[in-house]
Amino acid sequence: MTTTVGLEPISGPSAWRGDELSKSTEWIYVLSDAERAELEDLGRRFVADDPDLRTVTAADYPFDACRALNDECAGQMDAGRGFVLVRGLRTEEYGDAVAAAIFFVMGLHLGQPIGQNQRGDLLDHVIATSNKTMADEGALPSRVRDRLPFHSDSSDVVALMCLRGAKEGGASSLVSGTTIYNEMLRLRPDLAPRLFDTYHWDWRRQDPDSPELTYTSPIISYVDGVFSTYAGSSMIFSAQEYPGVPQLTPDQAAAIALFDEISQEPGLPIDMDFQPGDVQWLLNYAALHSRTSYTDHPEPERRRHLLRLWLKRDVGRPLAPQFGKHVVEMGEPTTPPVPGGRFHIADAVTVNDDWGV
Repeated sequence: MTTTVGLEPISGPSAWRGDELSKSTEWIYVLSDAERAELEDLGRRFVADDPDLRTVTAADYPFDACRALNDECAGQMDAGRGFVLVRGLRTEEYGDAVAAAIFFVMGLHLGQPIGQNQRGDLLDHVIATSNKTMADEGALPSRVRDRLPFHSDSSDVVALMCLRGAKEGGASSLVSGTTIYNEMLRLRPDLAPRLFDTYHWDWRRQDPDSPELTYTSPIISYVDGVFSTYAGSSMIFSAQEYPGVPQLTPDQAAAIALFDEISQEPGLPIDMDFQPGDVQWLLNYAALHSRTSYTDHPEPERRRHLLRLWLKRDVGRPLAPQFGKHVVEMGEPTTPPVPGGRFHIADAVTVNDDWGV
């Protein structure tokens, strides 16, 4: 394994700009009739079988017509632009349980679903369950309507399925980590190397039961010619509040601030307005994600509602030592799960309104 600090622009399919990519539809995979029919059949069978989400495998629900779909999603995440949007499911026709089952089966073929909260839920929800904002203590980003900063999640892959969109706003925004780095090289080549420094990240605010207050990771990994990003400046800055955490140097603070500033530069991100049935697959190491703020419909049942999967996807991607949220074996909680986890699809697809309020 060769780790290098790249001071030359990184090229390749992961170095995209949103204003260029949005002129095409190459990032949208539209299901064929055969692919949609197979997914719908598998989803209905999954609901009827009612397997335990913790033990069911892809082999239990094999693909035939959807092999090319699976290959495209895997290829784009592993060695392409880092994401793909799958369109064409008719979720409004067959309801949330079958839609969730289809989503889960697709996930099984792309990786291992892992727990997303203290209860160990493998299928989680992105939905505003109160009127809290991110300024409120204890607010979860997935349960508010605020605009979110660009960040990486605690998994190899993060996937979203849209069940219902917002009344207004709520676009999913992605930005290439490679392009951000290339822009930093162009604007401030003196600051770009600071992204390879090791930083303390706020573990306690991510996991209230974490055994330590912080863990450490660089923001950028460049190993064997493979470029990866792990970002979330708020977790670096909040970790500064803990005793014993080394304070950022002026150059480090400036580099992190510039990274965030570039991520929001007009033309770099791509925004996509989710339609019901849309499924977005994203490799966390290739692109950062956020969303725009949104307004919900007044009826509770019409709230913007996305399903979310976190996947472990072990394809041997070379990463810098102790990169990302390496402090836990992916998918294994730091403490035993608290009661209340939902591990059957009919339960899991129902919003846990008591979470994050």
